[in-house]
Amino acid sequence: MTTPIRWGLMATGGIARAFAQDLRLLPDAELLAVGSRTQAGADAFAADVDVPRVYGSYKELAADPDVDAVYVSPPHPGHAAATITALEHGKAVLCEKPFAMDRAEAQRMVDAARANGVFLMEAMWTRFLPHVARIREILAAGTLGELVYLTAEHGQWFAEDAAHRLFAPVLGGGALLDLGIYPVSFAHFVFGPPVAVTAVSTPAFTGVDATTSMILRYPSGAHAVLTTTLAAASANPAAIYGTEARIEIDGDFYVPTSFRVLSRSREVLERFDSPVDGRGMQYEAAEVNRCLRAGLLESPLLPLEETLAIMGVLDDVRAQVGLDYGALAGSEG
Repeated sequence: MTTPIRWGLMATGGIARAFAQDLRLLPDAELLAVGSRTQAGADAFAADVDVPRVYGSYKELAADPDVDAVYVSPPHPGHAAATITALEHGKAVLCEKPFAMDRAEAQRMVDAARANGVFLMEAMWTRFLPHVARIREILAAGTLGELVYLTAEHGQWFAEDAAHRLFAPVLGGGALLDLGIYPVSFAHFVFGPPVAVTAVSTPAFTGVDATTSMILRYPSGAHAVLTTTLAAASANPAAIYGTEARIEIDGDFYVPTSFRVLSRSREVLERFDSPVDGRGMQYEAAEVNRCLRAGLLESPLLPLEETLAIMGVLDDVRAQVGLDYGALAGSEG
């Protein structure tokens, strides 16, 4: 019988709750512990979600000798510190997206993982879903011919509320980091790093970005056309266009969903639909488990250099549109 990978949770928000539920779908994983910034928060979460070990700080959780891997999911500005704490205690880390606030912060996290010889991966769960795994195979087979461009968007509507984390600069709010990371990461999955980035943005009332659109150009001449917004509800589709065929992914493209492959003459070459238990976050946890059992320090499906490159694209976009989280957070005070 396979010994389970024993997991701890750093943070007790809604995303940690969803991860905990999906983790229990894996036969080779065990949810062992939870840590919060307060003992009361950890106690309440553990009682509700049924976690046996409870800690009132991230450092206490990281020091638990029986925890093998940690899922890190505090508000965005807390990702780096929590991740580095876990890494310095020898814990494998799956860090919620966005991986960090910027590339420099992400580099410090990667450096800590490498210095301590510990596994680290960004929790871009979309990369490991069944429909994306099949798209990876289709792209590798050359079914689409020469890739020309892709489109992807992620838009949700949120009521204007200065206290909500998506409108709060001090919490890394705005569409780009929280929602836009999905289309940016998807474009990188298909094309790799761009050679040119063009972006425009419209701010929300707190100064964070409300709507940001990007065009990324790649060495082959291919383009990615991406939009993210927190001011309107989108169907959130994505499509990849090649000289021979295209893939149309049903919205929401970043969650478990279906897609079609259509030839240039609109003949349906393939329909894909694979029902998924739970939300689908178990697939990223399964990848961590697989890598740990194989003795890997990063995932070949989402290596750390790729995460750094994606953070670099986000930095480029923010520089173009004048989005400075540090300055905005300072103005709040």
